[in-house]
Amino acid sequence: MVKGMSLPRFAAVRDAFASTFDDAWEQGAAVAVYLDGEPVVDLWGGHRDLARTQPWQRDTLANVWSCSKGVAATAVALLVERGTLAYDAPLATYWPEFAANGKAAITLDQVLSHQAGLDGVQVDMALPDLYAGTPFTDALAAMAPLWEPGSRCVYHPVTFGHLLGEVVRRVDGRSLGRFIADEIAAPLGLSFFVGLPQEHDHRAAEMSGDDAIYAAHDEGLKSPYPVSFRNPELFADTPNARAWRAAEIPAANGHADARSLARMYGALARGGEIDGVHLISPAGIARAVRERFRGIDACSLGATVFAAGYRVDSIGFGPSVGPGNFGHTGWGGSVAFADPTHRLGFAFVTSRLLAFPDGIDPRRQRLLQAVYAAF
Repeated sequence: MVKGMSLPRFAAVRDAFASTFDDAWEQGAAVAVYLDGEPVVDLWGGHRDLARTQPWQRDTLANVWSCSKGVAATAVALLVERGTLAYDAPLATYWPEFAANGKAAITLDQVLSHQAGLDGVQVDMALPDLYAGTPFTDALAAMAPLWEPGSRCVYHPVTFGHLLGEVVRRVDGRSLGRFIADEIAAPLGLSFFVGLPQEHDHRAAEMSGDDAIYAAHDEGLKSPYPVSFRNPELFADTPNARAWRAAEIPAANGHADARSLARMYGALARGGEIDGVHLISPAGIARAVRERFRGIDACSLGATVFAAGYRVDSIGFGPSVGPGNFGHTGWGGSVAFADPTHRLGFAFVTSRLLAFPDGIDPRRQRLLQAVYAAF
């Protein structure tokens, strides 16, 4: 069932990964760890199709949902380091139309830390509008904030990516997906795509979710901020459509294998360099991971800590992980982060979205306990 490699020091990670299949939690998944720039775990198992006829392969890609946000944050960090963007600058500096309806003062930092008051759009949106992108960004430019920017943190599940994507397009000329492909994926040799090319479609795993994930989704619709969870409404299996895979939805439709996410964060965990490729400077990383918000997400009512697009410390990653890490979780189980203390990059990707009453996914908890037991 489980294939790939793990160094003897991390043999317990293989056992922990295999146990998630034994307990029937998994459809198909992969886990990877980089330690001081070297791969020490690279495992995969299960099936990439719902009929369970096609084994998960070394190059299988999963839709990693909000793990995409961590890669988008890295793209923004590169542009800040180059002087093209500034975290404290209003978005309207780069996107003049965005200033409409009281949004002139909203900063890039507020978008990156989910404090912009734009956790959803109020104009009716269908999936084709989301896929096209322009209807979404036009609606964001025209609307008034849903609540006072900077007054609270309300997670921006989808709008996060379109806001950043339009800013990147305005200052760089490339879409955010193209920028990531050229400036992050290509130099580091990653299989990470925001906008999956047709020729890679056969690599994409079919996604699914359990009843609990949909129950949690329905609860979100009852929250004080339901616009975050609808318009258009997304489901665990939405990524199985070719139109979703082809679109650029930078907050939610990144496709990746675990190896690639672990490698990117492995580079960030050791100051921005891996195998002689210098992605970003230590100073650029420090600017990006400085805390912007610590407190309660007003939508989920859960504790959260945000830097410039990254979740920081152990929030969302699991109790085994100590302070100082940064990365992002993905809806239903996927997670990827950097641990500079241990010079470690970790990633777990899954095609089966699950929800648990205590909010802690035992799949990644077991994996992380096994990883940190090696230190």
